[in-house]
Formats: sequence, C-alpha cells, structure tokens
Amino acid sequence: MSIVLESTTATMRRNFWSGVWRVMKRKPSRMVGAIILLGFAFMAVFGPMFYPDLLPDDADLISKPPSWAHWLGTDPQGRDVVALVVKGSRYVLLSAAVTAVITVVVGTGLGLFSGFKRGRWDTVLMRVTDMKLTIPGLPLLLVLATVWKFSNPFQMGLVLGLLGWGGVARAVRAQTLSLRERGFIEAARGLGLSTPHIVGKELLPSMAPYIAMNMLIAVTGAVYAQVGLFFLGVLPYESDNWGVMLNLAVFQAGAMIQPLALGYLLGPLLAILLLTLGIVLVVDAMDEIFNPRLREE
Repeated sequence: MSIVLESTTATMRRNFWSGVWRVMKRKPSRMVGAIILLGFAFMAVFGPMFYPDLLPDDADLISKPPSWAHWLGTDPQGRDVVALVVKGSRYVLLSAAVTAVITVVVGTGLGLFSGFKRGRWDTVLMRVTDMKLTIPGLPLLLVLATVWKFSNPFQMGLVLGLLGWGGVARAVRAQTLSLRERGFIEAARGLGLSTPHIVGKELLPSMAPYIAMNMLIAVTGAVYAQVGLFFLGVLPYESDNWGVMLNLAVFQAGAMIQPLALGYLLGPLLAILLLTLGIVLVVDAMDEIFNPRLREE
C-alpha cells in the first residue's frame, strides 16, 4: 500500500510540473514575467561585477540628460544612472529574497503545524501570531536603525522577514484546515504515517503554488518597504540602493523641478515598476495553478 501511495504521489508531482508549464505557455505575458524575474536575478548576481566597486566621478558629466552613451543620464557626481541602478539592485533584491525566504519558511511552518495539530498548539501559536501582527514595523525599524546601519542586505532582510511572517502563517493555517479533511490525508492517517511525513510529503506539496505566490508577494512588499525607508531618510545611507537614489534625486539633485536630473529619478522607479510587473505576471500564473477552476480546458 505504501508503494502505491508513493507512486501516486510521484505521478501527482509530474502532473503538477507539466501543468505549470502548460499554464505558463498559455499566455505569452506569463513567459514575459518569468523572463523579467530571471533578468533581475541575473542583474543582481552578476551585474555589479561589470562595474568597479566605486564608480568614478566625472565633473564633465554632472547631471547630463539621457543620451546614447548614458541611456538614463548621469547623477550630480557624473556617474551613469544605469550603472547605479545595476549596482544598487544587489542590495535591494538580495534583502528582498532573504525577507521572502524568512517570511515564507516561518509563516508556512507555523501555519502548517498549527492547522494540522489544532487543539492547544493551535491556540498558543495563533495567539503568538496575533501578538506579532500588533507589533508596529516602522517604530521598531527606527529603534533598530540606532543600533544597526543596515549596510548589510542580510540585516535588512532578517528584520523585514521577522516582521512579515504573521499574515502568511494565518493564511497557511486556513488552507491547512481545509486540506486536512481531504481524502488523501485521511488515507495517510489510516496508514499510520507520522505527522512530519503527512505535513512534509502530503500537505506541503499540495500548497506549493500558494506558498510560491506568497513568496513572490513578499518580495514585492520587501522592495517597497526598504526603498520607502531609505527614500524617507529613516535609515542611514551606508549602502547604494534604489531608495538612496530616489532620495538623492529628489532632495539633492532636484529631479522634481530640474529636467536634467529627471533620469536620475526615473532609473530606480522604472526598475521597481518593471520588477513589480514581472511579479504580477508570474503571480497571475500561480493563481491559475493554485485554483483549478480558473484553468481553461
């Protein structure tokens, strides 16, 4: 019986990945979204390697408008805006990835365990989750900014991740409560399989698309949060990233009133918008994968 169950599980996994491929091909926009995300991942990992650690200043290129040599112009120090966007992408995207991983791992783990065990464990873990949801994020970041300079993206990702797992835990718990009454879970219980096996081998694969959606959404939220904090000047300027670029473009280069500095403002904004577009297009595919009623026959 166990061999039959394992064979059925393997077949379900193969069908799932083939279904993912069909859903992605069904609309070209979804493939475009996947390509955009892969492009940003490549830019964050390898892009800064094409530039020196410190971009050289050039007094002859201060706040130049877009041109063939400098597609988005230059900043008030004569540095290419595209180069700044590429170099700043590593901090933003790495911290967003760390945030998403922590958010999803902690939230999914607690939500799965709480929803499956129910009873006393469910009550305790959900009360802890409710307490976590009441913690204001901005005041806590202001306090931590006096101790940490957030020059390391892992520090930023750790803090944002620990602040963001509550909603995921609640959502995963709700999904677990629905799935735990399904026939395949009852069959696993009837076979005497252990709780870790049922949760890890039966429940978790069934929720994979939903978890993937939450991870992509967490990336978007992390990018907005950190860029907004750096733009507002809440966090110190210890690293180059898109939020610092926006702050300097508005409050030092005068991009809102100075047309020559407009490219310095548009650079990080276009990067954020393009990243958001890619995530939205991929989440659209994940939504169809997760909800069979949306699949077109």
